[in-house]
Amino acid sequence: MNWQRAFKISGLTIALLIVTGCSTAPPTNPNNLCDIFREKSSWYEDAIDMQEEWGTPIQIAMAFINQESSYRHNAKPPKDYLLGFIPWGRISSAYGYAQAQDPAWEDFQKATDHGGSRSDFADSLMFVGWYTNETYRVLGISKWDSYNQYLAYHEGRGGYKNRTYQSKPSLLRVARKVEQQAKDYGWQLKKCRQELESNRSWFF
Repeated sequence: MNWQRAFKISGLTIALLIVTGCSTAPPTNPNNLCDIFREKSSWYEDAIDMQEEWGTPIQIAMAFINQESSYRHNAKPPKDYLLGFIPWGRISSAYGYAQAQDPAWEDFQKATDHGGSRSDFADSLMFVGWYTNETYRVLGISKWDSYNQYLAYHEGRGGYKNRTYQSKPSLLRVARKVEQQAKDYGWQLKKCRQELESNRSWFF
């Protein structure tokens, strides 16, 4: 009986690991928002919650996360090297889906009384919503302006005010890429929104 019980426990452990692995794996087709939400229905619920809380369009927040982490829950920036070859930590404290840095994440937690984790999709999406809402409040950049919102997200609001992005042509190209991704996501979402809402009402 003992070996049968141990076998069952081992089987349950393996099953849980498989489920956990699938839940944190990036979506199969990250460039199609409908496919993302079909594959990960809970993410659609998270996106609805974020939009209702902060007013940031779903397609824009999702485009940010796609660019920042490619939907990898444990994404980290590249390692830094002293003298070109001595490991010296990482180039920033950014981590998780939204690549939120330590100070910004702490500000988010204090402002919202929200604990959360940067490796949790719902928490990360809420962070993006909060950050873009603060950018709108402080700098007046529309939440629908994915290009300038992304520049402020990447450079920080102080950096944006000082126009630090002007000396970074590669960043400007990335911001245009995010803008186009947000537009693509927006058109895709219009096509499958009714389907997603029908599935949502069926489950809830």
